[in-house]
Amino acid sequence: MRLFFSTALLLVLFSISFAETPVKHITVDINGTGNFTSLQEAIFSVRAFDPDGATQIFVKNGVYREKIVIPEWVCNVIILGESRENTIITHNDHANINKMGTFRTYTLQIRGNDIKLENLTVENNAEQLGQAVALHTEGDRLIFKHCRFLGNQDTQYLAGEGNRLYFENCYIEGTTDFIFGGATAWFEKCDIYCKKNSYITAASTPENIKYGFIFNQCKISVAKEVNSMYLGRPWRAYAMTVFMNCELPGEINPAGWNNWRNPENEKTARYAEYNNSGKGSDTTQRVKWIKILSKKEGRRITLKRVFNDFYYNIQRL
Repeated sequence: MRLFFSTALLLVLFSISFAETPVKHITVDINGTGNFTSLQEAIFSVRAFDPDGATQIFVKNGVYREKIVIPEWVCNVIILGESRENTIITHNDHANINKMGTFRTYTLQIRGNDIKLENLTVENNAEQLGQAVALHTEGDRLIFKHCRFLGNQDTQYLAGEGNRLYFENCYIEGTTDFIFGGATAWFEKCDIYCKKNSYITAASTPENIKYGFIFNQCKISVAKEVNSMYLGRPWRAYAMTVFMNCELPGEINPAGWNNWRNPENEKTARYAEYNNSGKGSDTTQRVKWIKILSKKEGRRITLKRVFNDFYYNIQRL
């Protein structure tokens, strides 16, 4: 018991010291008034595994046509846009360009840990010719606030066993499986926009990981031509996804979920709903292999339980 409290105290002290470290400032302006005109150049200027504190990169309004990587050695960085609608990072790779495949199509790939993005747009503006990722994450303890993620198929690829991601007040759009991967991601008060009849999520949560995608107090909306949208289908057998306290439109298919043409997935996929509202929240015709959580079960899914010590980072920032 004494060891437990000592460990907990160390975590709290680490959080406090992390918050109080000095912040270095870099400005990116495509028009030349900042330190850099390219966001990628600004990222590469950050000291590897910098022990001296966080770096803030302020990105002025503009359309930055770049394919960006935040490498493993760039950590503890805040990228802050001047405005969500007018600070735009965009690229147009898709899976059918020179047999590129899905995983190299990203506009922004984040490999480093402890990265925060706020108040900007990440877009893959490729035509609908195949998978085209806007955001690809491989890092842990990533925070996204008041951002837009624009694309079609596979807009967000959230990867890495046990990696923890937090999205708040974000807008995410797409067509097919546009939020997919094996990371643990919490979506808080986000707007999810479905552009075609298809599937919102395609989680690939590993069997040994308790939580996958959690949508809390989110609003799902659809384009006018959409009349049948599924909440998710399992990219891997133990996919875990929960929609709770969300507003679901009438265009959600009454079945709610899909087995990806594999009945065996029905034995292993971990899908659940709790306390949703809207015309699409009626669960009477849902597939029988998902779970409708009781009040006790639903209230046990909290940010603190899902993220453990990362919860304190989110509360600070």
